[in-house]
Amino acid sequence: MSGLNFFLADVRDGLGPFLGVFLASHGWRADDIGYVMAAGGIAGMLATTPMGAWIDASRHKRLLLASGAIALILATAALWTAPTFGVAVASQVVTGVVGALMGAGIMGITLGIVDQKDLSRQLGINEAWNHAGNVVAAALAGLAGYRWGLSAVFVLMALMACAALACLRKIDPHDIDHERARGGDLTGNQPAQGSSPSPSMVRVLTHSRELGLLAITMLLFHLGNAAMLPLLAQSVVTRGLADPSVFTASTVIVAQLVMIPVALWAGRHASRHGYRALILAALLALPLRGLIAGCWESPWALIPVQALDGIGAGLLGVALPGLVASILRGTGHINAGLGAVMTIQGIGAAMSHALAGWIAQHFGYGTAFVVLGIVAAIGLFTYQTGLRKGHPSRQLPAQPNNVDTI
Repeated sequence: MSGLNFFLADVRDGLGPFLGVFLASHGWRADDIGYVMAAGGIAGMLATTPMGAWIDASRHKRLLLASGAIALILATAALWTAPTFGVAVASQVVTGVVGALMGAGIMGITLGIVDQKDLSRQLGINEAWNHAGNVVAAALAGLAGYRWGLSAVFVLMALMACAALACLRKIDPHDIDHERARGGDLTGNQPAQGSSPSPSMVRVLTHSRELGLLAITMLLFHLGNAAMLPLLAQSVVTRGLADPSVFTASTVIVAQLVMIPVALWAGRHASRHGYRALILAALLALPLRGLIAGCWESPWALIPVQALDGIGAGLLGVALPGLVASILRGTGHINAGLGAVMTIQGIGAAMSHALAGWIAQHFGYGTAFVVLGIVAAIGLFTYQTGLRKGHPSRQLPAQPNNVDTI
């Protein structure tokens, strides 16, 4: 699992922040880049819930992950050879769908291998290895891009995908308890008899008030967060203040280096105190990030801006799936529930790129960062207000009364 998380780190999000720099190097406008990224976000949003339900129902989780990795590499290769608007949109749609599949697949395999009591610790380990993979991949991409150009980033991504496939093959399918992987009450690899079908996204969110609050909060968080990293790279590169490959790699490395210890600490903290305090801390980091990025127009701003990104993402990477698993424990629909939350947050992520690109094009990058920070502050206020009204209970059928505590 550690190797899988390490190598998939560079694969599951496609080109990530390098996409904006790659398209900008081909003369693309900031708003057009935002629209392309928004298309990928919308595709991922629409795919997240069905992908989660598919993983819940599937006994071939490894095969689904392998197929997704191959599809993503082919889509990225198409963008490399023909960076037109149509190809870019199609490539990002595939990236969004595959990203949704991989997120659900890794969560499903993790749940199938470890017990609920060990889940928070394993989520922390998964996230730490994921961030370590991002650090190594970004460093290699920066060096290779500086030496051979941005095309080297595509080659590196393909190599990382091959390594991920090798790690995936090493996981023994008999070690995966498919009933436990979907959050059911039974153990063993046979699905529960008469288990209820996966509920719709609307039913999951409306019948679990806490899950609905979490989904709205994640929508606002990602509306403010998703565009910050690519926008930071674009703002510096378009003004000619730094080398495109080196600066973009640096933005990733700083954030991921912070995420590694944060994720490990979050896993230990959650096992003793729960997940909600971690989410509040993550929400607090983002408005500060937007304020610094908007007021400090210097390449050196990447250090505090991306360090705060590392804190927020490192905490949420552990807290979000862990809290959803806690809320939906015993329902058999953990991945579907996580997919529902991630679908809603995907709306925010898709809108973030379009909103930030439009603001940056017409009012400047500084204004775009400040607006994104304000949106994030609204998310913090929303979640804190919801918690003060009391922890809502989940209402899906056949659920034990497990309540996470701060």
